[in-house]
Amino acid sequence: MPFSKIIGQTKAIRLLTRALNSNRLAHGYLLVGPDGVGKRTTARALAAYLFCQEAQAGPPCGRCRGCIKFASGNHPDFLTIHPKGAGIKIQQIRELKKSLYFPPFEAKMRVIIIEDTQTLGREAGNSLLKLLEEPPPDNLLLLEAADSEPLLDTIVSRCQVIPFQALPVEQAIAIIQRNHPDFSADEVESMAQLTGGCPGQAGTLYNDEVLLLHKECTQALRADYMTAYGSQAASQEHALYLAGRLADLKEGLDQLFDLLALSCKENMITLFNAQQQTGTPPHAEGREGWNLQRLSAMVDAIEVARHQLARNCNRALVCEVLLLDLFS
Repeated sequence: MPFSKIIGQTKAIRLLTRALNSNRLAHGYLLVGPDGVGKRTTARALAAYLFCQEAQAGPPCGRCRGCIKFASGNHPDFLTIHPKGAGIKIQQIRELKKSLYFPPFEAKMRVIIIEDTQTLGREAGNSLLKLLEEPPPDNLLLLEAADSEPLLDTIVSRCQVIPFQALPVEQAIAIIQRNHPDFSADEVESMAQLTGGCPGQAGTLYNDEVLLLHKECTQALRADYMTAYGSQAASQEHALYLAGRLADLKEGLDQLFDLLALSCKENMITLFNAQQQTGTPPHAEGREGWNLQRLSAMVDAIEVARHQLARNCNRALVCEVLLLDLFS
């Protein structure tokens, strides 16, 4: 993917493009920011520029030997270091050092991407530091790191830092639509909101069953219980049925809680904006005419349930209490 197709990271792309065009690439870059905002995509795009045998000032041609090998995942001068288990091990850095003693096989420069650099232990970090202090020629180190965990200051100081930011919802929606054309418009918008402007996380959060249950829960919550179920007892019975399905989820319950809370907060924003315009406290379309206080209490109930699950409370009981509270 050329730099021109990367959405939202204008500053990062400008810095790297300037370095490419002036032929003044640093030996090491630290791409830092939230997960899922394009760090890895940008690193691979930079590698594609360097491996293309035809491109001069323009983007990679996609047709030459270098482009074809890189696209197929078989370029001999492209290396990636992944965490093993909880983090990157000292042995991985030692093996990397050995491979860098030799010049690149085909390209003018070898490109090494180190993913999740924040998982480096102190021993592995110190070993990498020596590599950054005395880098072998014709090697470009691209370190990716989430900004949620600290890195060794000495590693940061040996790299040129390229900052990445969470994206506005509109840009996140555009990326999710491009990467996941099978998502519906509602699913795309939900994922953009849920990922907090980090659209690369949408693929890991997406779960058909989670989204289906979220839709069923919100539809049931909006319905008038006398019209939909005939009695309050029948409504509570349906709440317990949905609670059982929530408890049976093998994965994604936390994401479902996020979606339910997000729906409540969206309703709160709509109500607040309407109140600002009219000067009177309106009601949302929902059970007993939700107001801001009721929606806020629902968000609090969801957070209580989340904390109870984190403390290993009975899963089924937590879901039952939550759904009965939301349906009350």
